[in-house]
Amino acid sequence: MTEVSAGLGTGRASVGAILDFAWAAGEFTATEAMATTTLTRSTAIDAIDTLVSAAVLQELPNARVAGSYRAGRPARRFVLASDLGVVVGVDAGDTHLAVTISDPLERTLVHHRTDLDSGQSAHARRATILGQMQLALDEAGVDRTEILAICVGVAAPVNRAGISPPHPDGFWERTNPGLAEALADWAPVVEIKNDAQLAAIAEGSAGAAVGCRDYVALLASERFGGGVVVDGHVLHGAHGGVGEGVVFDHIIGVGSAFGLRYALQDQVRAGVESGEISPESAIGRLAREDRIDPRIVLTAASAGDADALLATARVGATLARVVGVLGSMYDPARVIICGGVAESIAPVLTAAREVLPTQLHLPAPEILASTLGAEVVSIGAVATARMAAREVAVPLLAERRLSAVS
Repeated sequence: MTEVSAGLGTGRASVGAILDFAWAAGEFTATEAMATTTLTRSTAIDAIDTLVSAAVLQELPNARVAGSYRAGRPARRFVLASDLGVVVGVDAGDTHLAVTISDPLERTLVHHRTDLDSGQSAHARRATILGQMQLALDEAGVDRTEILAICVGVAAPVNRAGISPPHPDGFWERTNPGLAEALADWAPVVEIKNDAQLAAIAEGSAGAAVGCRDYVALLASERFGGGVVVDGHVLHGAHGGVGEGVVFDHIIGVGSAFGLRYALQDQVRAGVESGEISPESAIGRLAREDRIDPRIVLTAASAGDADALLATARVGATLARVVGVLGSMYDPARVIICGGVAESIAPVLTAAREVLPTQLHLPAPEILASTLGAEVVSIGAVATARMAAREVAVPLLAERRLSAVS
């Protein structure tokens, strides 16, 4: 049983057991609940009736009414109520903001993604995030009082109180501009998390790490940052800084925490400057642009373009050093490359896999591309908010409703 029974008090453990069971059961009967919870029939039925009276469980039409009944007394069927409230997941990146409103189980009601100005002040950024969250709630037709839990992912280390430590340039304070305090009265549970940790949660629940107990989800598009899972547990640290990418500023052959987007750009320009890439070739002409779209280079490499393959091979060697450091520190079975760049990253991964075994003494981890795309942090934020609703917010709601009817 999860923490669900704690929210209902020690005298209501059976109610907590049934509520915990109902989250994953879908439609169920008392017999099915008994088999999983090991409660006696009378105890299970009493607990179910208690939750029905509190409008936390909904009783469905029986088999006779539904038209599937043949003989004997039809079993009562139940399901978690559909109107318990909503959860909110937010991906507040440096240059983007995604807000998702979902029900506590699996349905997405609203999803918005918009660009952010990375030069915004902390005050302006906070106002933008809160404003976009309210707009999404308005579109979903949901009042703040219906929010069960909120989870916000930010590009900064975050301690267990939702606060980021000071950064030499003030970046962490800007990307997490007092969100824990600003959202404290929005929901019973508010969690501010590092974005890479949420990516790890997403990969473990719906991505390339399902069933894996030791892995790193490496956000790699704009800056390197790893969400680390060891023995099935997401590692956190005193300040939420496990997997923070600043370490790569000090690794020979990497030299920067800036991600693959910038590494590809730098290698194209370096190739043109060295004469290895003609400035008049399709890839060479990209060097004239202020920003090189990494997807152009990656697509060209996949098609066999020699200049693009030169750039991706060198970026692959850089990625191999990054993965080698992670492999030596955390001994993962898999390293999953996450973010919008992952969908076309195959040429870089091919090069990295060739170099990786030379970068560490332990067996090399498998390098995979995430299938969750640019929404990986949003997926992790919603999954975390749903878990908070399951373990904390809905038990508190049940407690309030039970008190009201008792």
